[in-house]
Amino acid sequence: MNQTLTIEHLPPEAVQRLLEYAPDYVKTAFSEKAAELECSLEAVVEMALASFLDGEAFSFEDCLLAKRLQDVA
Repeated sequence: MNQTLTIEHLPPEAVQRLLEYAPDYVKTAFSEKAAELECSLEAVVEMALASFLDGEAFSFEDCLLAKRLQDVA
């Protein structure tokens, strides 16, 4: 059986909507981290969520990989 792995990322609209409800210090922290890493705000939020779900994950792709590896073991 050949499985296709679908990789999804957060759309900018979803991140903006999420941050509407976040405290100002969280918004500032995300913005500062995005500037430090020279990446998008969406990528920083994705990294934060992914690391919460899987301590070794850097992105949602890593979470999926970790899950797939667990299923094989």
